[in-house]
Amino acid sequence: MDYAKAAKQVYEAIGGRDNIVSAAHCATRLRLVIADNDKCDKEAIEAAEGVRGVFFSSGQLQVIFGTGTVNKVYDEFVKIAGITGATKEEVKQAAAARQNPLKRMIKTLGDVFVPIIPAIVASGLLMGLLEGLAQVFPSMTESGTYTIIHLFSNAAFVFLPILIAISAAKTFGGNIFLGAVIGMIMIHTDLLNAWSVATAETIPTASAWFGLYDINLVGYQGHVIPVVIAVWFMSALEKKLHKIVPEIIDLFVTPLVTVLVTGYMTLTIFGPVFSWIETGVLNGVEYLITLPFGIGSAVAGGIYALTVVAGVHHMYNALEAGLLSAGGLNIWMPIATAANVAQGGATLALAVRTRNKKLKATALPSALSAFMGITEPAIFGVNLRYTKCFAAGCAGGFLGGLVAGITGVGATAYGITGIFGYLITTQHILAYTAVMGVSFVSAFVLSWILYKEPAEAAGKKEAEQSQESVPEQETARIGEGEETVYSPLTGNRIPLSEVPDETFASGVLGEGFAVEPSEGTVRAPFDGTVETVYDTCHAIGLTSGGGAELLIHVGLNTVELGGKYFKVHVSDGEKVKKGQLLLEFDMEQIREAGYSLVTPVIVTESGDRRITPAGMGPVKAGDPALTLTLQNDCRTDSEV
Repeated sequence: MDYAKAAKQVYEAIGGRDNIVSAAHCATRLRLVIADNDKCDKEAIEAAEGVRGVFFSSGQLQVIFGTGTVNKVYDEFVKIAGITGATKEEVKQAAAARQNPLKRMIKTLGDVFVPIIPAIVASGLLMGLLEGLAQVFPSMTESGTYTIIHLFSNAAFVFLPILIAISAAKTFGGNIFLGAVIGMIMIHTDLLNAWSVATAETIPTASAWFGLYDINLVGYQGHVIPVVIAVWFMSALEKKLHKIVPEIIDLFVTPLVTVLVTGYMTLTIFGPVFSWIETGVLNGVEYLITLPFGIGSAVAGGIYALTVVAGVHHMYNALEAGLLSAGGLNIWMPIATAANVAQGGATLALAVRTRNKKLKATALPSALSAFMGITEPAIFGVNLRYTKCFAAGCAGGFLGGLVAGITGVGATAYGITGIFGYLITTQHILAYTAVMGVSFVSAFVLSWILYKEPAEAAGKKEAEQSQESVPEQETARIGEGEETVYSPLTGNRIPLSEVPDETFASGVLGEGFAVEPSEGTVRAPFDGTVETVYDTCHAIGLTSGGGAELLIHVGLNTVELGGKYFKVHVSDGEKVKKGQLLLEFDMEQIREAGYSLVTPVIVTESGDRRITPAGMGPVKAGDPALTLTLQNDCRTDSEV
């Protein structure tokens, strides 16, 4: 392709130099921060040469070109624009700065609460399973084993402020151990446990700010926002002190002043004020979603998918954590399930109805993914392209939310929705089933009625049938062959559609699979050539002996690590043998940095080969993963 032409088309479509704030690229996408998004002609960008997709995400305009192409277009783009290329982290910071304050706040909440989901899920699952078994076998509550496991099941909730404080300190750039100390101060045993206030005869108090007023010496069990605010202040103070305190005394002065000032401010100002605000917000939400006849829950279920599209759905994590921490049930989770299952039902209806094989192949696994609680493939890959189906999903979420509100179903954790939600709704299984059933059926039926097969799909099918009707004796089969792509990683193999990144999940970059790795090594999936080792070391492009091009992209958004925690063992142009070590990565450090390790393995150029995947599930490096079969080249004898 003409890379300069493609770059110029994108440059002109985004509004020229004056509209560019920053530019960078990753393994597959041109990542641009734009001054005024309204000046961008998205349709013109999509029509540019080589462009496979365009979308706005996290304040960035992301233009998908694919591996091996994007870097060449990027080089031409910076020449035409007359700008200096930025690093991925600089682009990320520029994009964050351009987001409105509300979106920045919501993203920050997501950054704080998403990393602690595994701890909440572990405790919530144990709690749900334990309560479910206790209902079936009441006598087990008298056993020592029950007592011990019950202790495990609520540990994350008892010490939730500490978990939040550590995650918040990491998000705000503070010392995570100082953050942990602030969390400990807020639930210190010298404070009256917040859950014991109702039964306490007296509440201890202390004079604050030289006798100006008294504060209640009560812990902050059951609160989450005061912890976030306190650690935000702590991190800002710590960074300021590092700048002004001389290095020779910084080691002990900065931590001392940081803990002393933040701790006092927390117990006397941040805690009382923001706990009052948080309590009001939680009471308001609970009032909304418990309105008579489930009206509030229905509205929430109907608009949930819209918040996913807007990228602000992570704000619900704070709400759910607050509901659980306050000692109640998570009544928000079934509403989220209603919305997710409904989008899956709408997608499944389209998958069943459509005659477009490519669309069916995308829609079916996307629907299954939504039933498991991951809706990005269904929403971004299918339903938003067919807006009536998306609307059907929203309608199904409304009706499912209505059922959730009427029945009052709740969960013992957050971070899980859909089918797996049964594990944390053991006390409300029938009600939860009703929520899922109503959501699915209503969305499926509405989507089935509203979806109309595009005329072009019908025309394409007729053309395919016409081609398939060519008599066998008038064709010649040439260049038949078969190649096997072996798994480059050990772990759990999942469909590409279940990758929580719309670019990979939608298949716009090509077909393939993904691996949730259990070992931090990447090995050659065939005998071939290393075409590209990305400078950030997180992705490698290979070409097989038969000419198929493969991209191995370790983790999601790991380009932002800038090569940290990765070690490459090969270089561009190097010949490799199947099983040869290509790359090592530190799984623990990457996870702690907040990145998903789900690794897409994509055939970006198949060379007219049909791609047949192996089954999903556990896989070892070197196991067969894909079969590439050169399709028959059907031409008449004279053409041959």
